[in-house]
Amino acid sequence: MLAAQARKPNVIVILADDLGYGELGCQGNRQIPTPNIDSIAENGVRFTSAYVSAPFCCPSRAGLMTGRYQTRFGHELNVTGRLNLDPGVGLPVQEKTIADVLKAAGYATGIFGKWHLGTDAKFHPLRRGFDEFYGFLHEGHFFAPPPYRGMTTRLRVKEPPYDDNNPLLRGTEPVEETEYLTHAITREAVAFIDRHHASPFFLYLPYNAVHSPMQAPVDYMKRFNHMGDEQRQVFAAMLSAMDDGVGSVLGRLRQWNLEQDTLVLFLSDNGGPTAELTSGNGRLRGGKGQLYEGGIRVPFMAQWNGRIPGGRVIHDPVISLDILPTAREAAGGQAAGLDGVSLLPLMTGARTAPHDSLFWRHAGDLALRRGRWKLFKPRTPDAAFQLYDLDQDLSETTDLAPRRPDLVAELARELNALNSQMIRPLWGAR
Repeated sequence: MLAAQARKPNVIVILADDLGYGELGCQGNRQIPTPNIDSIAENGVRFTSAYVSAPFCCPSRAGLMTGRYQTRFGHELNVTGRLNLDPGVGLPVQEKTIADVLKAAGYATGIFGKWHLGTDAKFHPLRRGFDEFYGFLHEGHFFAPPPYRGMTTRLRVKEPPYDDNNPLLRGTEPVEETEYLTHAITREAVAFIDRHHASPFFLYLPYNAVHSPMQAPVDYMKRFNHMGDEQRQVFAAMLSAMDDGVGSVLGRLRQWNLEQDTLVLFLSDNGGPTAELTSGNGRLRGGKGQLYEGGIRVPFMAQWNGRIPGGRVIHDPVISLDILPTAREAAGGQAAGLDGVSLLPLMTGARTAPHDSLFWRHAGDLALRRGRWKLFKPRTPDAAFQLYDLDQDLSETTDLAPRRPDLVAELARELNALNSQMIRPLWGAR
């Protein structure tokens, strides 16, 4: 008799919100313990040159969901405030999502957390390949309902009205939540694993931590009483709560004996907005909203016990667009017509760099990375190209463009050729 067909692996994508490059233990931060997130790197691989395709939440998520540069289909600019309510603003419906792809491959699909890819019915997660949804549709949400009992809150004077017209939803129905939202999102994700442990599932877990507003439970605040700086203390407590949530998800995989049947990927959606949250980007220049490294280089790690060797560090440039084709190959197929490529060969031992070049465009800023070289063109019309050697100058402090005009011209031709393939933004910044 033929041997039983091997089970398709589960796929879990955990997405942090506004988590800076330098804020995890495995990234060098000794101030805030993150043992559960760090364990993904210990059990698998950690990428030191991992990028997202945009420096803001919404377009970054559009790239991750589709495996394509979001500028190819006009999803270039961020969506905040009243723009969330525009029925024409969202991930274009002709674009297939990772959930569409894996659902077609026989997976149960669930999303628990922040969507931020459109609020009109046609953009809803349940119409974009997901079977189950618990979370919210806008860019942010308060972590606890008023009056924030048992909560430490640091609210800016003009804190956005995140919860206006932005209810927590189970499917399409509003729900009242009494738990700290990070805990609630974790609870729902773990329950999803319990329901679907016997067959392949795709779990997308986009936490809204550590995005504003800065709110943390008092018991988590007590873990960091030694800090002295309350803003930093709240951030640390929020990150610690998310790390505990990741630990609960990983623990449930162990409980169901699924570690060898599950590909787990963890990353952030963009760099940290340090001044707002204290979310730091280490040695990197800039932060959220910029195409300097601090805005687009993110912590990224993956584990698949028994398939990916543990404890490896990979320096080859990769990008969040690679997640969809990686998941599709893990599920036993191929995904065509994408800008991302499968990282499975690289993660399992091949040394071939997955990308010759990486490209970014956001609100008129342009950037290209090829090998060690980073070319950056600010949006200002008369601004000159900037050139950085990332192998020698990770902090982008020394512009080499005046010394290497030949290289600038060569990279600029490639950047302009890629840019010519993109379309105009479907909506403007508001």
